[in-house]
Amino acid sequence: MGHTIGRMSTTGIIVAAVIALAVLLLVWFIATYNRLIRRRNQVQASWAQIDVQLKRRYDLIPNVVETVRGYAAHEAGTLEAVVRARGTAVASAGADPAARAAAETALTSALGRLLALAEAYPNLQANANFRELQGELANTEDKIAYARQFYNAAVQSFNDTSQTFPTNLIAGMTGMRSRPYFASSDEERGAVRVQF
Repeated sequence: MGHTIGRMSTTGIIVAAVIALAVLLLVWFIATYNRLIRRRNQVQASWAQIDVQLKRRYDLIPNVVETVRGYAAHEAGTLEAVVRARGTAVASAGADPAARAAAETALTSALGRLLALAEAYPNLQANANFRELQGELANTEDKIAYARQFYNAAVQSFNDTSQTFPTNLIAGMTGMRSRPYFASSDEERGAVRVQF
């Protein structure tokens, strides 16, 4: 009988250990999943901030184009290129970050050419409305750069978390995939120079 009691207590200890291990694994799974969700939500929130700033830029561009058009009407090719690039960028609003970045690069390049063109017209440079629009555009470009930086930091944090072991097991089971960075091309860097 003493032997039976010893076996039952050993069996009870093993069962308790298995239950404790299962509870610990469940708690770890839940905590890891919640951490992935928080990081994914941070990526989505930071993407929304980029979107807000890009829409602001889209709204400013027609005003800049119309102001320049009044002073430099014979520069239609440059003005049309900006309008086309803006249209492409607006149409890419639902695209992934890589496609969106390509459209934004083209828009930034066209906008840079427009602002460079404006330097050739002293009367335009003296126009208070143009200077105000130029200042708002420069401010918006700074906000876009900051929002892009914040988004890319959130993406790096999410990707690091979702790709490291053992968190990558949970990320894989729950369908959480790496997110792409919102990267600008070398052509875009320094293309828009807003001068006062």
